[in-house]
Amino acid sequence: MPQKEKAKQQKEREKVPAFTDISELPGVGPATAEKLREIGFSTVEALATATVSELEAAGIGEKKAQELIELARETIEISWVTAKELIKYRSSIGRITTGSRALDGLVGGGIETMSITEFFGEFGSGKSQLCHQLAVNVQLPEERGGLNGAALYIDTENTFRIERIEAMAKNLGLDPDGVLERIVYAEAYNSDHQMLLLEKADRVIKENNVRLIIVDSLTAHFRSEYIGREMLAERQQKLNKHMHRLLRLARAFNAAAVVTNQVMARPDEFFSPMVVAPVGGHIVGHTSHTRLFVRKTAGKNLRIVRLVSSPYLPEGEVLIKITQNGIEDVEESEREELRRR
Repeated sequence: MPQKEKAKQQKEREKVPAFTDISELPGVGPATAEKLREIGFSTVEALATATVSELEAAGIGEKKAQELIELARETIEISWVTAKELIKYRSSIGRITTGSRALDGLVGGGIETMSITEFFGEFGSGKSQLCHQLAVNVQLPEERGGLNGAALYIDTENTFRIERIEAMAKNLGLDPDGVLERIVYAEAYNSDHQMLLLEKADRVIKENNVRLIIVDSLTAHFRSEYIGREMLAERQQKLNKHMHRLLRLARAFNAAAVVTNQVMARPDEFFSPMVVAPVGGHIVGHTSHTRLFVRKTAGKNLRIVRLVSSPYLPEGEVLIKITQNGIEDVEESEREELRRR
């Protein structure tokens, strides 16, 4: 990019005031601001990643909606950059340790922000345990593998357990009450409620310095409510909207997004090495950046985690252990015992 063009863009950005609330945007009166908040756009960051059709639901005309979105985007400096400049942008991505050095290595150093990581597997494979551990670990300082932030936890199957959080916190030398205070929790009672919780989450995320958004499980309600092929298209459309909202929040607030997913049997594929497949089809598959298959193995409390898909990492798998203390690495003696079996 020519130097003159860069200087021009910089000058243009300097003309745009840094708005911190949607009510400060030109043309957004109290009534419009309230309507925007009602449909889930409480912050400038959320408005910057909105679509025109979404704002029209607040009674805003197409032209006005486009102007507001463009102004919000200028405020947070969304612009064209070169691939070299993208390196600087990527340097702002944070990572959360899983508690296992082996698993951290598999995913490139930990669960990364600004993207969606999906854990899928059968019932009892340890998906929720991983979510609990991440909700604690995100609160650690950066030098210990955390982001010194809070966690937003949407629970759809009533699997969240305070006792597990307390045990994991104590193992890391953290105050359990303090850790619980920084986990913002909500139980979703159906798929519409689940979507609504996420649509109205931007203010909660900003006010609580949330750096991790968890949806456990992503597909449980959709799977139980939309039954049969005649409802498949509607289910997939809603899932697509839900996941893209999650991704926009993760990018706007530099947060990690983690979802768990159920699996379904594939009896028609007798010779396939994987006899189960994640629910959600291509919609979930394309939107999740990093997909990890969690399954039980012969050893007590041992799990195999396989990296199935990543934009830049090779496939592979590691062995982890789930104990009373949380997610841990497997000792060499335990590996030897497992090999002898």
